[in-house]
Amino acid sequence: MNLVENVLEGDRLALARLLSQVENDTEEGRAALEALFPYTGNAHLIGVTGAPGTGKSSLVNQLARHFRKEKGCRVAVVAVDPSSPFTGGAILGDRVRMRDLAGDPGVFIRSMASRGSLGGLATATAAVTQVFDAAGYEMIFIETVGAGQAEVDVARLAHTTLVVDAPGLGDDIQAIKAGILEIADILVVNKADRPGAEYTERALKGMLELAHPTRRAFLHHGRPMGTSGQEEEPRDAPLWVPPVLRTIATQGEGITELAEAILHHAEHLRASGDWATRERARLQSELDALLQEMLIARFREDVPQARYEEVLSRVFQRALSPWEAVRLLLDGRAS
Repeated sequence: MNLVENVLEGDRLALARLLSQVENDTEEGRAALEALFPYTGNAHLIGVTGAPGTGKSSLVNQLARHFRKEKGCRVAVVAVDPSSPFTGGAILGDRVRMRDLAGDPGVFIRSMASRGSLGGLATATAAVTQVFDAAGYEMIFIETVGAGQAEVDVARLAHTTLVVDAPGLGDDIQAIKAGILEIADILVVNKADRPGAEYTERALKGMLELAHPTRRAFLHHGRPMGTSGQEEEPRDAPLWVPPVLRTIATQGEGITELAEAILHHAEHLRASGDWATRERARLQSELDALLQEMLIARFREDVPQARYEEVLSRVFQRALSPWEAVRLLLDGRAS
């Protein structure tokens, strides 16, 4: 059997090899993604984001253990770590924090270096989750870098997004900044045994009360498009109000309640039709990203490097603005 067939049969070694091929963007990896795509669309993708130091890895570790022990689910974890700006490598410390999951055949942990990508995810994160989906993993946790308020890309990838906060981080306003708050389906106050946990919980609940209730469901992914190409008005569906839950991940406290909230959110998405809306938005985002990549590659093939360098020099000399330069290159009149 080839690599794809081995992955579908549950071969962990083949899965590890394929993930490396996908992450390195090889021809074999791309061909495998095409072959595996019909087998995707079954997993529940759960994004876990928040500022550094909030205990995201410990929380994911406990959730993975819970879903394995209590629900019998096959669980995959995609943990994105920051990269060195010099070597491109990463410490991959998330795997160290999840070492008690090692040896469980129903759990697969994949650490990835962000390789300079912004938004908290690596470039190949979406492709890696598709491989896990096709391989039959029912719950896929995607843990972001932990860069803070810019980590909103995970909301385009995940069905359920957990935003993790913790008391005593020194910036109380960080928890209520709009960009990171609006992507949350579930808000988690981790390290709730620390002083100030009550204040953090009140601050999060206060900001949720200020959110416009009829627009919350469309903040992550935008409104669905109608047949005319215009945005549809929000449906009269039950409103999901993000719960604020307390946990102490290192002691396993609050994990059962958080796991039930995750499952309840999945039920809500399916009942309201938002599951399909988010899945379509996720695929559209991936398609747009691939189109941009392919179009840029095709453009660089069509435009001679000497012509590109000439235009770039004119921009550097302020003889051309970047907008004029783009028009010249696209029109094929760079001279």
